[in-house]
Amino acid sequence: MTNEKAVAEKLLQVNAIKLNPAQPFTWASGWKSPIYCDNRKVLSFPYIREFIKSEMCNVVFEKFPEADMLAGVATAGIAWGAMAADQLKLPYIYVRPKPKEHGLGNQIEGFYEKGQRVVVIEDLISTGKSSLQVVEVLKREGLIVEGMVSIFTYGFDVADKAFLDAGVPYQSLTNYASLIEAAMEKGLITAEQQDTLLNWRKNPSEWGR
Repeated sequence: MTNEKAVAEKLLQVNAIKLNPAQPFTWASGWKSPIYCDNRKVLSFPYIREFIKSEMCNVVFEKFPEADMLAGVATAGIAWGAMAADQLKLPYIYVRPKPKEHGLGNQIEGFYEKGQRVVVIEDLISTGKSSLQVVEVLKREGLIVEGMVSIFTYGFDVADKAFLDAGVPYQSLTNYASLIEAAMEKGLITAEQQDTLLNWRKNPSEWGR
């Protein structure tokens, strides 16, 4: 199994995750948040990139041994999916947010056949909505979605319910609880800030209003 705290420490080390309870970030959804996650930054640090890739491959190998191929979620999951597929020697495809507006109009890029078992590679799971839209695209094309692997999850109840309702198991390399624990141990946040961060996660849509 993955070492959740070690992964969290690596993300904090390269500032892929920023914590700022005093000056919250605004997400695309409009939510105010004391945390912002951008795992693309990890791609610029070769040794940490290698560590995250290896952890991802371990999870795919252990949790989804029947996988025939990997599918990356555009855009942030494309690089991670490609690297993991290369290490695992599995075929690889990726899924666009919407069909291409020219050429063949593809939404799924790469070669695949109906009935193949696929594991989706995502960088981040928040509410799960956009991730599960990718699952639906794959299923419509006749692929069997074994599950999803992400680098980080906020662990929202709404996401857990959405994946459960969709019948899609998912596994993240690290999560919000491990992140806060690692940040406290490294002295990156105070006890007061820890309370703020934990309270945000309980009701993120209303926090900060």
